[in-house]
Amino acid sequence: MLKIKNKRSYKNKLGAGGSILFIILVIYAIIILYPLFWMVMSSMKSYGEIYNSVWNLPEKWLFTNYLEAWDKGISNYFINSVIVTVSTITGVLIIGSLCAYALSRYKSRGINIALIACMTGMMVNPQVALIPLYLLLQKLGIHNTRLALILPYIALRLPLSVLLIRSYFLGIPKEIEESARMDGCSSFGIYSRIFMPMSKPILFTTVVLTAFYAWNEFLFAIIFIDSDRLKTIPSGLMNFRDALQTEWGVLLAGMVISALPMIILLMVLQKHLVRGMSEGSIKG
Repeated sequence: MLKIKNKRSYKNKLGAGGSILFIILVIYAIIILYPLFWMVMSSMKSYGEIYNSVWNLPEKWLFTNYLEAWDKGISNYFINSVIVTVSTITGVLIIGSLCAYALSRYKSRGINIALIACMTGMMVNPQVALIPLYLLLQKLGIHNTRLALILPYIALRLPLSVLLIRSYFLGIPKEIEESARMDGCSSFGIYSRIFMPMSKPILFTTVVLTAFYAWNEFLFAIIFIDSDRLKTIPSGLMNFRDALQTEWGVLLAGMVISALPMIILLMVLQKHLVRGMSEGSIKG
């Protein structure tokens, strides 16, 4: 009886507007999730089943499609994407947090100019910088290397990351910093021992946003890298598609493999992502 009353009271609190919103969210979730479900199911079908039984579950579950996709090149693209993404995240976290600490704790005309420059960097369109970046990478001799992706990715993700982390740092009480200085802690010690541990939510948020960008970026990856050996997953899947021609099951298996790391990352860090974005916006 108590459970029934609780359910009824919950429905009364939800109201008509809440019920409509709930239905809309369910429909939206179905629209988003069904293509993913179809891709996973089709990745385990044969070529004939994909065309003749588009909406049915596989008659025979071909898990070998994943092994074949891995052996035919996805493994190489996957490793390259991991290297590029992890390097980009590391660079953005280190440089971005140091910049954010300086912008949030020091006051001068130069700091204000740096903050404006950082905000201006968010307005730069990557497509506009494509040709100058290409020429610069060639002159530096790093075209067709992993650095040709890592360095531009770090540069493009820094403005947003610095502003997010800075807004979170501004919410840390100055009394904590002052007491640490009285105990003889240096500026770098305050940054590494106090600010960084206290800012895990926004740091995890930065990790997620940076990882999604670096993992899925396509334009730079296809132009700055010529060698198939160094291609990341987005650009490598194009060659993968051309090489496989009509082996759609194997191709879809490769797409599932490429999407899986970001899905897992989002599921693991979802709580920190929401908390970091909400607290950072309030504190900023």
